[in-house]
Amino acid sequence: MAPEKAAGEDLPMRRRRLRYRAWHRGTKEMDLVLGPFADAHLDGFDTPELDRLEALMDKEDTDLLKWVMGQEPVPAGTDAALLDTIVSFRLRTQ
Repeated sequence: MAPEKAAGEDLPMRRRRLRYRAWHRGTKEMDLVLGPFADAHLDGFDTPELDRLEALMDKEDTDLLKWVMGQEPVPAGTDAALLDTIVSFRLRTQ
């Protein structure tokens, strides 16, 4: 479960927290997918983009990995566009 956002949390602090979460998921596979993406993109993300990433990162690693690997379709209500961006980034940087 994601930690609660502190009221008035500033963007640099929020980016640092999300970068940490991206690199410390619980499974090495998702660390290696989300960590480099976070390093490359978080500094340019504004509040709505951070909200989208945070919502995606609230999903279970087992589900995220299946979606990233194309083993299961991304369910409705999940930010498939952001997930596609993350997968495309991963494929370009391998």
